[in-house]
Amino acid sequence: MRHCFVLFIFGILLAASSCRTDFDTVASTGNLKFSKDTVYLDTVFKNIGSSTYNLKVYNRSKEDINIPTIQLKNALNSKYRMTVDGMNGNSGKAFNNVTLLAKDSLYIFIETTADITDANTTDFLYTDEIQFDSGANLQKVALVTLIQDAVFLYPKQNQDGSKEKIQIDGKDIDGFYLNENDETNGNELFFTEQKPYVIYGYAGVPENKTVTFEAGSRVHFHANSGLFVTKNASLQINGSASATAKLENEVVFEGDRLEPEFSDVPGQWGSVILAKESTSHSINHLTLKNATIGLSVQGQDKSTIQLKNAQIYNCSNYGILAENARIDGENIVINYAGLASLSCVYGGNYKFTHCTFNNNWSGGQQYAVNLSNSKTGATPETNDLSEATFNNCIIYGSNTNEFNLNKNTNAGFVYQLNNCLLKFSTTSSNPDYQFGTDTAHYNQIILNENPKFYNVSQNKFNIDISSSAFAKGNQTYIIPLDIIENSRTSPPDLGAYQSKDFPK
Repeated sequence: MRHCFVLFIFGILLAASSCRTDFDTVASTGNLKFSKDTVYLDTVFKNIGSSTYNLKVYNRSKEDINIPTIQLKNALNSKYRMTVDGMNGNSGKAFNNVTLLAKDSLYIFIETTADITDANTTDFLYTDEIQFDSGANLQKVALVTLIQDAVFLYPKQNQDGSKEKIQIDGKDIDGFYLNENDETNGNELFFTEQKPYVIYGYAGVPENKTVTFEAGSRVHFHANSGLFVTKNASLQINGSASATAKLENEVVFEGDRLEPEFSDVPGQWGSVILAKESTSHSINHLTLKNATIGLSVQGQDKSTIQLKNAQIYNCSNYGILAENARIDGENIVINYAGLASLSCVYGGNYKFTHCTFNNNWSGGQQYAVNLSNSKTGATPETNDLSEATFNNCIIYGSNTNEFNLNKNTNAGFVYQLNNCLLKFSTTSSNPDYQFGTDTAHYNQIILNENPKFYNVSQNKFNIDISSSAFAKGNQTYIIPLDIIENSRTSPPDLGAYQSKDFPK
């Protein structure tokens, strides 16, 4: 009986609670608060969807309120779209009678896909606003997006619905060959600075053709995309020194996500692949970042790649992966690579002067420089490393040892470091790492001293007079101008930068 009485009382309380009036609402009075008064959706390419941005709306009052309307000013004509607390409303453009509880908040998520023709013709901004309520209670939050025009290059669609493909390393990959007489884009083998380019899939350079990038050109690669230079084809990058941090004359290769949070994310796109028996490559003033492998050099003909004034950052595997290649490099800076900033494998011929090879990738065992005369596979193969010379270079990073030699006695292994600052902290009995006594391979090595780079996390590798690399170079190997065309003094500093005022 007693239990029945308890159940009876519980039922009454439950019934009473179900009749609560806590969720009765009052009309909004125009006193909503917002996490921001303007939502900037950053830069997007025309007709490419943006990332999703959020706005938080607060009800600071002690009453539950009803917001009669939340809508875009341009209504169904707006290029923006919203969700409000998970609701899509009227095509993402308008929402009616939205309840916001006392002392609570709601999220609005905003995206856009707009054409350059939708933007203001003077500043290329596309704008709208979110309107909360109307009349005397009207509140607004502005929406702003910069729309950038671009040339889009991508695989065509076949009649069966499949995408056009090209063959790379024996595999069919989504891609296409650049056409010097394309009906829409004209000469696709000549990249100018007039508009940025957006590439989907791998853009191939046909045999016996040359692809040229003029100073100031910008190329954005979508995920799993890249550039493929085929047999007997050539790559010519003709950038020049810039006067400002905007790198206005540099040729820039990067991903197609323009939001600031993606500016330093590794692995956003594939690689620039210089295929076996490609030829006569010249690269000057290139900034390449956020790839899987920056430059993948698969062994050319007998010509030597001229690589000068290049910056390669934030690659998930390698900055440069060279396999039996021939490279003459000057004023190169590489940093942040998941495996090695520079990896020269399966032999080859290399000469690097006034270069900064750094690797501050966190975790694991990465190297700034890795040299090998073999390559892994089902059957390991070897090939002569006929030369690997480093003059006036810095080889440094966050790991204990940033220099690795993988020598196979079945092939030649010729290397020499002259006037280099090198990080190798482990005492080793290995005869290949006797930096102080092995003069056949090491001359004037500065071991384990901090070069005091200006800001490694921002990829700024300038030094000043307090650096251990200051004035430690050998005049015999001097490159007269550094990577930003400052004159080098005698004796020169080590690395790609001559000491000067730090960048602003």
